This record gives sequence, C-alpha cells and structure tokens, in this order.
Amino acid sequence: MSKVTGKFQLTLPKRLVDAYGIRVGDEVELLAAGDSITLVPPGRARNVATVEERLRYFDRATDRQRKREGTRALRPARDRGWSREELYAHDRSR
Repeated sequence: MSKVTGKFQLTLPKRLVDAYGIRVGDEVELLAAGDSITLVPPGRARNVATVEERLRYFDRATDRQRKREGTRALRPARDRGWSREELYAHDRSR
C-alpha cells in the first residue's frame, strides 16, 4: 500500500517498480474509471477499446457485482453522478 504525501505524490512499492521496469523520471499514466485508478507504466500499450467494447466490459463487471452481492440491488446510475455511457464514451487514445 502506498501513502499520499502532502504534495499528492505516491511512492511505488519496489516490487512493482522492478516488475514493470519503472525508472526515476519515467512518466506513468493514471486512468480513472469509476471508483478505480489504473497506473500505466511507460512504454506499455494501453487497452484502447471501442465504446461498444467498454460498455460490454462495464456490463460484465456489473453482472459479476450483482452475483457477488446476491439479492442486494446496485444503486441506480443516477445516484452515482455518472452513467456508464459517460464513463466509457470519452476518447482515451490521446
């Protein structure tokens, strides 16, 4: 687990730095998706999926979540402040 400093900086665990070949001065990309943040190491190809593929991934994740939670229903999209279409429709290929 990493801790955020007063300057909003993170220290990466050595095992991850070694595993992904991250070096001092490298720029990593942070991608936000709902309640998660993904760190993309330098030189790694990002998963650039079409909007339809992203929506399909979202639906699969929602189905898995419903199975884990049993009968408890997920909150409607209007309570989250965003919709799945808004989340996955923007262009991440920049």
